[in-house]
Formats: sequence, C-alpha cells, structure tokens
Amino acid sequence: MLFPLIILYMVESVKIIAQNKKARFNYSVEETYECGVVLEGTEVKSVKNGSISFPDAFAEIIKDEVWVRNFHISEYPFSSIFNHDPDRKKKLLLHREEIKRIKRKVEEKGFTLIPMDVYLKKGRVKMTLGICKGKKLFDKRADIKDRDVKRDIAREFRDNLQR
Repeated sequence: MLFPLIILYMVESVKIIAQNKKARFNYSVEETYECGVVLEGTEVKSVKNGSISFPDAFAEIIKDEVWVRNFHISEYPFSSIFNHDPDRKKKLLLHREEIKRIKRKVEEKGFTLIPMDVYLKKGRVKMTLGICKGKKLFDKRADIKDRDVKRDIAREFRDNLQR
C-alpha cells in the first residue's frame, strides 16, 4: 500500500510593525533589500511594542558597514536605569556582496538609502532598506491624481454593486 507524500511548508510569519509611507510618496524605490538590525535588549522590547519613529531616517555606508540614522526607538518604560539611547545609530546586517552592490548604486547621483518598513520575522527584527531616488513635484502630483482616480473608480464600482 502506497501512502501519499504530504509535504508541509512552514509559512514564514511576518508581523509588520511600522511602514514609512512618507518615503514611498517622496521617493521612487529602485531596489529593496531585507536586512537585520543590531539592537540592544531594551530596544527589542520597545520595537515589539511599536514604539518606533523613522519618517526622516536614512542609511549610510561607513567602512563597508551599513548604519541607519534618525531611527528613533523610544525607551522601554518597564526597564531599569540602564536603558538604551533612543537616537543612537544602528548597524544593519547585510551580506558583503550586497553592501558592495548598494555602495556602487548609492555613489550614483541622486540615490539614497531609506528604511521602508520594520517587521518581525521568526522573532527577529528586520528592516526593508530601499535604494531610492527623490521624486520631483510633478511626479508627486501625478501620484496624487492616480490615487484620486482609483478611489473614484472604486467608489463607483461599489455603488453599482449595491444597486
């Protein structure tokens, strides 16, 4: 008697903690990279609580290491006096080849590294880092117009379904 082979795939659980919506509006994203974040003990607890802010955060490459700045992680309220510095620069974990590729791309005119979102993956804090180029004012206006048109179409479609 033959038994059917059952293969179970582990679904990677990803819990999104925060997204940088302002970055998606102000920049056009060329490439994205998933990277780990080096955190201290109380920082991990604050991130899991969602006590983070990074609307004007950016990353830079210093001595073949990627560091993120202006990434604010609030102090953990239930900690002792030995709490972390909320505004310290945090190291990002990437492969050496990825860092070289990113460095070449960022050295081109107009590209910068922007954190797009922060999430938990298998209990680890991860960040999506985007290689972005700033949008011009007319690009932003076009995005607003497209969003308004899509909203109007969805509203009309929904109204037609209810009739």
